[in-house]
Amino acid sequence: MDATFWATVALVIFLGIMIYVKVPGMITKSLDDRADRIRDELEQARRLREEAQELLAEYQRKRKEAEKEADDIVAAAKHEAELLVGEAKQKTEEYVARRTALAEQKIAQAEREAVNEVRANAVDIAVAAARKLLADRVDASVADNLFKSSVQDLKTKLN
Repeated sequence: MDATFWATVALVIFLGIMIYVKVPGMITKSLDDRADRIRDELEQARRLREEAQELLAEYQRKRKEAEKEADDIVAAAKHEAELLVGEAKQKTEEYVARRTALAEQKIAQAEREAVNEVRANAVDIAVAAARKLLADRVDASVADNLFKSSVQDLKTKLN
């Protein structure tokens, strides 16, 4: 018997012991357990990926909402600024109009006062000129007659 025969016999005995000890079942069970673990890990990775996608979608939605809110705030601020500018412009125009009207009133009053002063001066000058003319033309007797007639007129008007 040669060595090949004994090697074959040893191999058959070895395989028999392996089958008796249920090594193929242990290997199969080990492979099945490993496949189950891999399957569980794949399922967990799929769930994590879905959660990550949901979170990404939620954050993108929140970002869009925040951008829209920021745009709304900017638009509202621009609108309010425009209103404030319009209001300030209107108040400025009203202020200028009031100041112009007040200045025009002051100018008109100054004109009236100047006209009245000129008239008063003209009356004073006319009275002085008339007094001088009367004084130069009327003598004492005429003045007495005028005084008496004035007093007489006054008495008749008072009675």
